[in-house]
Amino acid sequence: MKQSLARSYRWVRQFLRQNWAEITKFLTVGGLNYLVDLAVFNLLLLWVAPGGPLADKCVAITVATTFSWLMNRSWTFRHRGGHGIFLEAALFVLVNVLGALPPLLCLWLSHYALGFTSPLADNLSANVLGLILGTALRYALYRLVVFPRPHDNR
Repeated sequence: MKQSLARSYRWVRQFLRQNWAEITKFLTVGGLNYLVDLAVFNLLLLWVAPGGPLADKCVAITVATTFSWLMNRSWTFRHRGGHGIFLEAALFVLVNVLGALPPLLCLWLSHYALGFTSPLADNLSANVLGLILGTALRYALYRLVVFPRPHDNR
């Protein structure tokens, strides 16, 4: 068991060392994407369409997902590909839906299964632990599914 943990630690360390630039770009795009989502949502909620928060959030998510796909495709993973543009976009949306599951699962587990019902507990489970797990899942699936193969022509 101890050898297995040591081997896993070495693998993770090597992976991070070899891919730090790509991971940094991915996290930068994620941060910018969060700001786009927040800005669009609040612009719609406060000035354009007050009274329709669910529709506003759907529009914000759509804009943010499109922004994220464009930035990840043209900057973070520009050296990777493997699919046509339409399949790539569809896979990107699917991966983002899957990436939303860890925060929801962490929130459900913390709030309903473990009984931690305070706003702080809800935020820690969904927006800290869940966000970290969802981000790691998205990065892995972007590399493995959406942009699976390195290439030189982008």
